Amino acid sequence: MSNTDAPEDGRRLRSKTSRDKMVAAMIELVREGAIMPSAEQVATRAEVGLRTVFRQYKDMETLYAAMLGGLSQYYEGWAKPLTAPDWQGQLVELTERRITTYERLLPFKRAGDAHRHMSTSIEAENVRMLALMRARLRMLVPADLSDMVGFETLDLIVSFAAWQRLRSEQNLSVEQARDVVLGHVDRFIAEAA
Repeated sequence: MSNTDAPEDGRRLRSKTSRDKMVAAMIELVREGAIMPSAEQVATRAEVGLRTVFRQYKDMETLYAAMLGGLSQYYEGWAKPLTAPDWQGQLVELTERRITTYERLLPFKRAGDAHRHMSTSIEAENVRMLALMRARLRMLVPADLSDMVGFETLDLIVSFAAWQRLRSEQNLSVEQARDVVLGHVDRFIAEAA
């Protein structure tokens, strides 16, 4: 490596460190309940200058998109193969994984919903996740049980929207909301038998 490469590498490292700190700050602020953190709040929490925020991210939309990427760790459990031997057990297992993830992501869902109408990246991520979740559910439920009403009802019951409503609007505890969701999943399984 030549001496001229060292300053460039140092700048890149500082730049990456600053970006990482800003994404972490954004995640912390939203987790704490800030639906629309300002650039000033992010700069203060990340301990960087306000100009650094906009030097690294052209606007808050770009920073929100980076935050979404930073939340991918919450979805890691979804990629693991289901272990139950039959589709009924796998459906319960899938639902449990979703519930765990939904609960962790609830503050981010609220913030995302508040921004979705003005953020193409958040809307695109929402559409992508919904499509993936529906496809995974459709692959799991046997085709002969996938009548429109049954499948659409099941998809609704195990959706983030249903979880959010149970927790936020209906003020159910995690355990109560979990019982409601799993109770409907159990009914679907029983009716399929």
